[in-house]
This record gives sequence, structure tokens and C-alpha cells, in this order.
Amino acid sequence: MSTTPALEAPPADSRAAAKALHRTLAVVIIGSVMSVLDMTIVNVALRSLSEAFHAPLETIQWTATAYTLALAAVIPTAAWAMGRFGAKRTYLTALVLFTLGSLLAAFAWDAPSLIAFRAVQGLGGGLLMPVGMAMVMRIADRERLGRSMALLGLPILVGPAAGPVLGGRLLDSASWHWIFLVNLPVGAVALVLAARLLRPDEPQAGPPALDVLGLLMLSPGLALLLFGLARGGERGDFASYGALVPTLAGVALVAAFVRRALTAREPLLDLRLLGDRTFAVGIGTLALFTCGYFGSMLLTPVYWQQVRDTSATTAGLLGAPIGLTVGITMQVAARRIDKVSPRRLIPAGIAIGALGMALTAVQIGTDDVAPWRLVGAGMVMGVGSGMVLMPTMTTASRDLPMDRMAAASTALSINAQVWASVGTALISVVLGSAGADPAGFRIAYAVAAGLLALALLPASLLPGRRA
Repeated sequence: MSTTPALEAPPADSRAAAKALHRTLAVVIIGSVMSVLDMTIVNVALRSLSEAFHAPLETIQWTATAYTLALAAVIPTAAWAMGRFGAKRTYLTALVLFTLGSLLAAFAWDAPSLIAFRAVQGLGGGLLMPVGMAMVMRIADRERLGRSMALLGLPILVGPAAGPVLGGRLLDSASWHWIFLVNLPVGAVALVLAARLLRPDEPQAGPPALDVLGLLMLSPGLALLLFGLARGGERGDFASYGALVPTLAGVALVAAFVRRALTAREPLLDLRLLGDRTFAVGIGTLALFTCGYFGSMLLTPVYWQQVRDTSATTAGLLGAPIGLTVGITMQVAARRIDKVSPRRLIPAGIAIGALGMALTAVQIGTDDVAPWRLVGAGMVMGVGSGMVLMPTMTTASRDLPMDRMAAASTALSINAQVWASVGTALISVVLGSAGADPAGFRIAYAVAAGLLALALLPASLLPGRRA
């Protein structure tokens, strides 16, 4: 496919290649830490933002939804932008947009302005992950890709562990403005390092014109789909007019894009990647696991603050061990995936993750269950998640041709965003229908455990040990 950039071969000198890889990883990790921290902090801050702007929680929830919709709109352009402007310029633009959006959000004067500025953040955040991942994939050789992807997982170690604690502390001791201002020094450091350390790359020679028709199908389609899911999740009713119409419109536009992408000469996104069995199986595994894992993430802070009446700081501290467990396990598993059979490692991780989620479901329905028991069950789930997320991404993409890595990273990012939103909407509806009490949380966690377990079906088709 010609919409992906022409990727240079790694330098002949292995030391120069390793140096370029380490520099790229340093820049991408810092940018990703900023993005992940922001998302986890804002999730903790929704109640405080509602009080600060004297707006109902349903309105403030749009600060998260607007970010997600902007992500969905811009992610499909990542591969084209790298080919048209070069990966380094595209990444610098993403950092500027995210940092500028953070600054504007910190000085928002009402709920609508905050929602608009969060959308600006989303435009930058939507490019950070696929562009950063593509830059690493194009430099790392096949044998170091697992270790490189493990390092890319560091933000998942730092963000969920530090974000809720930092967000809770800022809200309890300072003001809501600081949950956005905290991004500014990190963004400034990331911009300086990206300008100095990233290897310059030229735009693709004679890049094709942007597939405007495909963009007009996919970006609005994803945005409408996620909008409909969010509305259905908020209201607990996907059959309502406000949820059903945008969801169906989004599905229709995405389906039209799929048809175009499989027949057009130069589509916006190369869906022929799914013709590679390993990539297709990896996408399927990640879809189901992401749906259950990220869908369940909204439950923990809500449970501790709403049912157990803890402060935002305490809720963050109780969630930190789970985030640390995910990140540490991911560092080990993503390095091991270069040497062990994905067909053994990843299904084992799925089983452990589903077990941990089921243990949470069994215990959370008990009145005044000891916090350490719920945290322990969450850490079991974290071990499984760390064994699945980055190792599956590495397995899915490492044997693809180098000139398809940008398209692969874009497809993986879209897949994660869509299914995380599906899971969040589904779990929201389950919790809303069952009731936000211990029994309702038990049902919601049980549904999440079932979604994780379903990922065993595609995971059983993953390849064995590489030659």
C-alpha cells in the first residue's frame, strides 16, 4: 500500500541502530506517559469537575467523550500523515496539539469550553500512540521488537499506578486546574527531546493524495459509533433515539469504508493486513480482551468512592498496586515473547486475567469486604493483563513487511480505541441496570470476566514458537 511511508532500513552499524532505537524509545515513552497520566487523572476528577463548573455529571462526562471522539477522528490519518509529512514532523505536531490543549483546558471558564479544549487534546493524543509505535517498529529489528514493545509498555506501568494517586492529591490539596497544568512541563520536555533526538525522516517521495472519501467515511463513522456507545452507556439504553441513530450511522459508515478499503487502489487504511492470519488473530484477541479489561476500569474508582465513600486520593492509592502489577508483568512478558510460544504465554495470561476478574466479582458482592482482598484479586487480574496486551501486539505485527508497519500500528490503535469504548459502554449499561450497589458491581465484574475468557477462542489460534 502506498499511503504508508517508505521506511528506511536500519543503519548498518548495529551500535548506531541501537542508539537511534534508544533515543526514539525515550521520546515516545515520555509522550505516552503524558497521555496516559492525563486520561487516568481526568477519570478520577470527573466528580470534582462537576462541582467546580456546577454542571451535572452527565455533562462533565463529555470531557472524556470529546477526547475519545477526537481520537477516533484523527487516528485513521496517522499512516497518511507519516507518509506526507514524515514521522518526526507528525509526532512533533501531536505533542504541540496535546500540550496546547492541556494549557487551554486548565483555563476553561465553563463546561462547554472544557469539552472543546479536551477535543484539542484528543487530536494530539490520537496521533501519539500510532506514530510513536510506528517509529519504534521501523527501527527495531525482529529480535529486539519484543523488548522494545516492553519499554513502550512503561507508560501503562506509570499511568494507572501514578495517575489516580497524583490526580487525587491534586484535587484534594490544590485545584482542578492542576490536573491539566501538570502536563505542561512533561510536554515541554517531550518537545525538546523529540526535536533533538528523533532521526530526521523525509516525507514519502511523491506521496498519493489523501483518500478523502475514505476519511469522510471512517473518521465520522468511528466518531458516531463511539458517540452512540457513550450515549447508550450513560443512559443505560442503547435503543433510545439519541444512542441508536448515531450507532447505526457509525456502523453503516465504517462498513462502507471497509468495502472501499478492500477494493480501492490507495485506501486510507490497508485492511488487507487482515489477510495475514497472525495479525488477524492478534486483532481478534485484543478486541475481546480490551473490551473486558478497559471496560472494567471505570468500576474500581466508582466503587471505592460511591459505595465505600473513600476520598479521591484513597481510591487512587487502592488502584495503584493493580497498575504496578500490570506494568511490571508486561515488562517481563513482552521480553519473553521473543523466545517463548505465543500460543502458550498469551492464553495463560487470558486465563489468569479472567480468574482475577472473577475473584473480584465473587468478593465485591459481600458487604464491607476487606480492601486488601479486592486489591489482591485485582493484582491477579493485572498479572494476566500484563501477559496479554503488549505480547499480543508484538506477535501480531513483528512478521509483517517493514513498509506495512505504519498501517499496522494505526490498525492496532483503532482496534484498541473502538473496543475499549465498546467495553466501557457495555459495563456502564450493566452497572446501571443492575444498580450501583455491591450486587450490581458483582454482576458488572462477572460480565467483564466473561469477556476476558472469550479472548481464549482467537488466542488458541496464535502461532507457536518462532524458528
